[in-house]
Amino acid sequence: MGSYGVHSAPNAGEGQHAVTTSDQFSGWTPIAEEAARATKVLHPDAHQLPRPAQRRILTVANQKGGVGKTTSTVNLAAALAIHGLKVLVIDLDPQGNASTALGVEHRSGTPSIYEVLIGEISVSDAAAVSSQSDNLYCVPATIDLAGAEIELVAMPNREGRLKEALSPESLDELRPDYVFIDCPPSLGLLTVNALVAAREVLIPIQCEYYALEGLGQLLRNIELVQAHLNPTLDVSTILLTMYDGRTKLADQVTSEVRSHFGDHVLKTVIPRSVKVSEAPGFGQTVLAYDPGSRGAMSYLDAGRELAIRGTQMERT
Repeated sequence: MGSYGVHSAPNAGEGQHAVTTSDQFSGWTPIAEEAARATKVLHPDAHQLPRPAQRRILTVANQKGGVGKTTSTVNLAAALAIHGLKVLVIDLDPQGNASTALGVEHRSGTPSIYEVLIGEISVSDAAAVSSQSDNLYCVPATIDLAGAEIELVAMPNREGRLKEALSPESLDELRPDYVFIDCPPSLGLLTVNALVAAREVLIPIQCEYYALEGLGQLLRNIELVQAHLNPTLDVSTILLTMYDGRTKLADQVTSEVRSHFGDHVLKTVIPRSVKVSEAPGFGQTVLAYDPGSRGAMSYLDAGRELAIRGTQMERT
């Protein structure tokens, strides 16, 4: 496999890049390139990604709804799992959309993150193998989680319940390389628990009007958590989603986000895609639903970039 480079898709707008193997695809037609990259999903054995030296725990947060937060969580997790890494997704949203997309049962009464938070069971007891990959696990969210924030208020160490549950000893039973925590679209106690439990924050930002609205409040909350509860927390990754290359607005938002957050922004941009929107309705990630689609390829590239960046960060 050749060295990694930045490859711009034909007719892509500014910022719409995908991390690819540049010498492998040089001179290929768009159809041939897409077919070859889809092969990475269908036959991943030859395309293993590097394991992090230390387990990475990432909270995926943005209190603004509809930005592709859950979609990005499950598809990045699937992209890493398909290529040899063991991944655990914690569904911390009472709606349970991440559980649905990963094909994991989350009816009321199912062992879930709710029981984990109140201390009844361990993470390994609640984790279920996703139908998408044997390397992909999910701790589901049930409707019981809807009242958890009220219950947590009266509990000792209410902000650190998830951190306790995700102790190294507990996670060693599952031995994941990556843990993704999918937050609800709010800045309540569940999201605070996710920020306290993680080492990194991944923020999806949609390439649309008002993209940065409310982001300042999220960053202020992260700063408060850093100051009082989790000094090691770092906003390590920004992912641009819902990119529409036909509009100037998408390029303007992309440029603004890149100028503000710099190298924290992944080069890969997730395009607006019907296939990405359809996949959860079939209880699948887009990588399982349509592995040759632009959305699947973009999340595959984003997962690869996330893994390689993490390895590079560890070296430096």
